[in-house]
Order: sequence, then structure tokens, then C-alpha cells
Amino acid sequence: MKIAIIGATGFVGSAILNELANRNHEITAIARTPKETPNVKWVAADIFNINSLSEILKNNDIVISAYNPGWTNPNIAEDFITGSKAIQQAVKKSGVKRFITIGGGGSLYIAPNIQLVDTPDFPKEYYAAAAALREYLNIIKEEKDLDWAFFSPAIEMHQGITTGRTGKYRLGLDNPVFDENQRSILSVEDLAVVIADEVETPKHHQQRFTAAY
Repeated sequence: MKIAIIGATGFVGSAILNELANRNHEITAIARTPKETPNVKWVAADIFNINSLSEILKNNDIVISAYNPGWTNPNIAEDFITGSKAIQQAVKKSGVKRFITIGGGGSLYIAPNIQLVDTPDFPKEYYAAAAALREYLNIIKEEKDLDWAFFSPAIEMHQGITTGRTGKYRLGLDNPVFDENQRSILSVEDLAVVIADEVETPKHHQQRFTAAY
């Protein structure tokens, strides 16, 4: 398949890129500062320039967004909302129908009507970004033209997880997937497996989903 990946140099985006490239898909990798990778077409793009981005996205089968303005960005919340809306518009303008965006786990429901981001123990330093990711989920839920899917990572999905690529996971929708120890955990390599499997065998249409071990 022809796949465009936005945010392809990031922690999540680079893992998705590696998994899909290893499956021999035709990748256009989009980033602020492109790299050089064998068999991958790298393109520098400003995601806020909707017209230019839409031209780059044209003729792909699917667009995956792993856009992140940067955790140290003092305007991360505002930039995430603005950037995500721009990407969504560019995808629509490009004519590509299938769109997968990587969101956050903070909007997962850990109890009826209680999202993780609103619990007392949620880290305050991540609240603004998590709230913005939740806001964008509510925005994309109103999208009727694109065949979109919003992926919420496991609660524990960070660089310190050393399980690597197992190829195993369990899927969920609006609630975290917990293991026998009541942990919701997934490596970034297996997150990439989840997304690549969704690319090749779509199961989620105009809905949010999640995964963990």
C-alpha cells in the first residue's frame, strides 16, 4: 500500500515507519526535519500549510498522523489542536479517505463517566497535552467524510518499556486493556504492530480504539 506518515521522526512515528517499511509498503515519511532511510521517500512539510500538505498526501491509500508538537513545547496544547485540525483538513483536501491518528490514553474511561485524565493521580505536567488530545478526539468524532480511526495508546507506553516487539496485543475501544496485574502496558514496537495490522486489515471505522498486552 501507499502510506503517508506524518511525524515520522518521532518516538511513535519512527516505530510505525519501521514496522510498515519492514512489511514492504511504499512509505512517504513527512517531518519537519527529514531523514534518509532506504526505500522510504522523505518529505519536509509544514503541517500548518494545508494546501501544501494536501498535495504531498495525494494518491496515498492511507494517512497516519503521529504528530506531536513536542513535550517541552510550552504551547503544546494549542499547537496540538491547531496542527491536528490542519492535518485533518489536508487529508480531506487530498482525497485520501482512510486516516489513522495517534492520540493519547488520557481520554480512556477507567470507570463510568470518568476519564483517566480527570483522576487525582494523573501527572499534572501532562494534563494540558492530555486534555488537548481528548479535545481533538471529540473534534474528530464529528468527522463524517473520512474513514478515520483514533488510537489511544496503553496507559504505560513510553521509552522505558523494554519488551520490544512481541507481535502480541489485545484490542479495546474506550476502556484501557488491563493485564492480570491490572496494568495497561504496551511497547512502542508493538504499538506499531497494532497500527500496521489496522492498516492491512481495517477493523475500526470512525471510532477510537486502544490496545495493550
